[in-house]
Amino acid sequence: MAGTTTAAEHNTTIAIQEVTQTSQKMLASMDESIFQHLQPYVNKLYASTYGRYFAQTLFGIPLGNILAAILIFILVVLLRKYLTGIVTRFLLRLARKTETKFDDIIIQDLQGPIRFLFVIVAFDLFFQFLFLDNRFTELFLSSLLILDLYWVLYALTPALQTFLYDYSRTNEHLSYELGKFILRLIRLLIVTLAFISLLNNFGVNVTALVASLGLGGLAFALAAKDTAANLFGSIALMLDQSIRIGEWIRVNGVEGIVEDIGMRTTKIRTFEKSFVVVPNSIVANSNIENFSRRGIRRIKMLIGLTYDTTPQQIRAIVEGIRSMLQTHPGIAHDQTLLVRFDRFDDSSLGIFIYTFTNTSDWEKYLEIREDIHLKTMEIVHQHGSDFAFPSRSIYVEKLPGTTKTED
Repeated sequence: MAGTTTAAEHNTTIAIQEVTQTSQKMLASMDESIFQHLQPYVNKLYASTYGRYFAQTLFGIPLGNILAAILIFILVVLLRKYLTGIVTRFLLRLARKTETKFDDIIIQDLQGPIRFLFVIVAFDLFFQFLFLDNRFTELFLSSLLILDLYWVLYALTPALQTFLYDYSRTNEHLSYELGKFILRLIRLLIVTLAFISLLNNFGVNVTALVASLGLGGLAFALAAKDTAANLFGSIALMLDQSIRIGEWIRVNGVEGIVEDIGMRTTKIRTFEKSFVVVPNSIVANSNIENFSRRGIRRIKMLIGLTYDTTPQQIRAIVEGIRSMLQTHPGIAHDQTLLVRFDRFDDSSLGIFIYTFTNTSDWEKYLEIREDIHLKTMEIVHQHGSDFAFPSRSIYVEKLPGTTKTED
């Protein structure tokens, strides 16, 4: 395992160094292919009628080159959008020959790096015409080019995002949240490598930094066990797929709709519209009640009838309610259904009702339950009974000067 990790770190270091060398080669190529073709036109100014004016120097630089540097920089910056459009349209024509949609997404997202590339060209020409070919300008331009190269990689992630989301619809083992989590890790890796490549470009030894990308180095760099626990908790949630965005859950005393599952926390919007952020380590180690996945909802109630209801009326009411539930379109008929004369309460005769709706949607559930309540009232009244309310009868044995009465 240690040998494998060392080899991976070595390969990563080589790849980062290759990026730096590639940026420097691209700058040298631009200098040779662009500047050497444009400078002869500037030289003609010095041989013209007003050549002596253009040949005058400012800080040791001919005015002709200063004017050319400023004009070319402004021209390239102003035309970068137009030039980007030309490149984009050419690439889109090539993309239309393929059936996949991912190359179209990639080309659209590459417009930003392409436009930025023309800005780099403008700076390069500006420095070349001013003969500012030194270590500072080289580092400045190569750093911009490194950022642009990693921007290209970052621009590929929207196409990867579309692929992962499409794949998650057809493969139950890859959820939307897991795909989103993978995408975040890739983007974080690109940003991290871009930062390390910039350090390498400035001569910083990146070997130690690359070593910190290993699992042991990562755990050490995180430094806090809570942060590491939240990270691994988020991975566990993604792999287990116990919750998903948009689901109604209750966890650690918080109930609401999941709005986001991040690398460190899970964000829940409660029904009071409060925004609650729960660390993933707590979510992963707590009992999660996921209401969205139950598919059905329970109706459990006890109705009380008056004590003057006869046994025949109770039998008819119980049978009427049971028949109503068995034929109701909102009831899950494959689930438990109970309607029984259950108890003798202090002031009522209790009928127990226990059943399930065929939906877990809260609004539809309330609609079904309301309809069942109304139909139950109709059944009770149809059979000549009524609902009881708390009452008490008082029997007085004897009052002074009276005989025994009942109140």
